[in-house]
Amino acid sequence: MQRLIALSNPRAGQAFIDYMASRQIDIRMMPEGDGQFALWLVSDDAYLLEVESELQAFLSDPNNTKYQSASWDMADTRTAKFAYGSPDLMKMIKAKAGFFTLFIMAVCIVIFALQQLGWNNSIFQALHFPASQEQSMEVWRWFSHALLHFSAMHIIFNLLWWWQLGGDIELRLGRAKLVQLFLFSALFSGLGQYWIEGANFGGLSGVVYALLGYSWFIGWLAPERGISVSKPIVGFMLAWIILGYAQPFMAIANTAHLAGLVTGCVIAAIDSKLKNA
Repeated sequence: MQRLIALSNPRAGQAFIDYMASRQIDIRMMPEGDGQFALWLVSDDAYLLEVESELQAFLSDPNNTKYQSASWDMADTRTAKFAYGSPDLMKMIKAKAGFFTLFIMAVCIVIFALQQLGWNNSIFQALHFPASQEQSMEVWRWFSHALLHFSAMHIIFNLLWWWQLGGDIELRLGRAKLVQLFLFSALFSGLGQYWIEGANFGGLSGVVYALLGYSWFIGWLAPERGISVSKPIVGFMLAWIILGYAQPFMAIANTAHLAGLVTGCVIAAIDSKLKNA
């Protein structure tokens, strides 16, 4: 399933849906908030090029009589004037993410489930950031701390942002770029947090902030890459870092957030320079 476009006018969206339905191509409309309605291609992806071409024609001339005629023809087959179909949740998640995005989500969920089943201490001891010279030789520890979460809100918040930001990066720039960002940000955010507070931390938030920093800077330095993040989101996430430092007794890995953000910004700057070179 592929997301096609977001429209502010659901009537226009329904007209296009009806027209494509007359050609035996199934498209659904789903509310997205802020008055926007997303159109999703439900039919086989083999129709994608045809649908995109028809969509451009529709946007150029939405009042063409062929769309009105299609709506009249399809009216008798619809149970409601506007049927906002809800795409299958798993299909929608997969459509917005690549393999590595989904893999990390699955691993985090499995680890969190095992923690809730009574293995919290054992899992933490096996995966936390290296706290001794002996543990520093256990290479996975430099990265596995990012897979630990300690509450439902903690994992939900991190995985939603990972899916949103990481999914965009993987689909547009490739799996290797997302793997690179994950590894570097897990390493440097972990080092920063350990240096300040020791090894008693975990979570994907340092990586999430790296994805934010990368998306923010690459959208500014190389907008042709198609990656960007809105200013309100950047403002909210930066405010969260400031709040964490203003409330030092809150259980927030502030240094990991800041180190991750800087890591993402630096990688974006390097990528931009390499492309220009």
